[in-house]
Amino acid sequence: MSVGLNVTHRRYVPYSHAHYAGNLVDGAYALAAFGDVATEVCIRTDGDEGLFASYSDVQFRAPMRAGDVLEISATVTRMGTRSRTIDFEARVVCRGRPDVSESAAQVLDPPVVAVTATGTVVVPPKA
Repeated sequence: MSVGLNVTHRRYVPYSHAHYAGNLVDGAYALAAFGDVATEVCIRTDGDEGLFASYSDVQFRAPMRAGDVLEISATVTRMGTRSRTIDFEARVVCRGRPDVSESAAQVLDPPVVAVTATGTVVVPPKA
C-alpha cells in the first residue's frame, strides 16, 4: 500500500511568470506544479502517469513571487482501486530581496506555506 508516500519537487519561479504588480505569480502556477508532482506519485505507485480528476480543496495562503524557490510536496492519503487522494503543499523556501540588491535572495526559515490543496488522480485498471 502506498498511503503515506511523499514526493517533493523544487523549482525556481522565473520572472516570465509574473503577471501582477510586485512580481506576483498567479495561483495556477502552483496548480501546474501540483500536477507535475502528482504525475511522479502515479508513476511510483502504478507505473503510469495517471490523470488528474479533481481538486476537492484549494487554499491560497500567501503570495508567490517571481524569483521564489518553491518546494512542492504531495502525500498520498487514500488509495482506491483506481483513484488516489493526494494532499499538496507549495512552500516558498527562498525569496528574492530586491530591497538589498537586484540579485540578492535569502533562504526562508521557516518556509512560507503559499498554497495547499487536496486532489484526486486516477490510473488505468490493472491488466
